[in-house]
Amino acid sequence: MVVDSGGDRYGRRREDDPLRQAHDLDSAFRVRGLRVTPQRRAIFAVLDRNEAHPSAESIHSAVLDEMPDVSLRTVYQTLSELTEMGEILSLDLGTGAARFDPNTDPHHHLVCERCGVIRDVEVPRADVVPSADHGFTIHGTEIVFRGLCPACDRTTPNRPVASHPPTQ
Repeated sequence: MVVDSGGDRYGRRREDDPLRQAHDLDSAFRVRGLRVTPQRRAIFAVLDRNEAHPSAESIHSAVLDEMPDVSLRTVYQTLSELTEMGEILSLDLGTGAARFDPNTDPHHHLVCERCGVIRDVEVPRADVVPSADHGFTIHGTEIVFRGLCPACDRTTPNRPVASHPPTQ
């Protein structure tokens, strides 16, 4: 089941909505006495309810559309601060770059092996524990399901494409 992250009809975050919105991130900075600059606001806007799990580079690219002078370093620094605050998650899902997730509730991920799309997924029983005691103190579990998203699966050779019925 993919996580439903809808807000109310005015776009405000529900109490049970795990996705951070721009005003949540803005408030987190202000509460800690950090400056909320126009660059940071632009970064917050890109992260606002963003379910795509963007990389720092894709966030930078999106911010450049509005603010051509923002540096990649500013994006990385802001993402690092948000991660340290617990406002977003930094993920290493094996896609070649860290990805950032504004959903901080416990959840897992689906990753398309072909196009790299990432989706949040709830796993009803994800209390996986090692079979042997290795001396570690376990703080959490991350499950990554790998496969093909519906779009890539439709284009897999030897599978009929939905828009083209098989020939007889």
